[in-house]
Amino acid sequence: MNTLNTLTLNSIDLYQRWLSPLKGFRCAHAAFFGGESCSTAVRRLISEQGLVGGRADIAARFQTCRQAYAHLLGTQATGGRIQGVCCCGPLPIPFRCG
Repeated sequence: MNTLNTLTLNSIDLYQRWLSPLKGFRCAHAAFFGGESCSTAVRRLISEQGLVGGRADIAARFQTCRQAYAHLLGTQATGGRIQGVCCCGPLPIPFRCG
């Protein structure tokens, strides 16, 4: 495994261990579709394909997360209870789960 992959995987590990538990919400993809969060999915993709080889799948995952966020935002605006955070852009956009 090359240095860039190792550095990226270690960064994801640090995020999942120390930052994610503090934020108190799930990514929009996991909140809307269930299953693994974006950080877990990206970690898996990098482990399987490498950062460079998996870039298209990683970008597709983030795009799907953005779409899930847009759907959840629409649900929130209409009085629905499903909320969370979009973790896919440069700034997290908070919303509540449950």
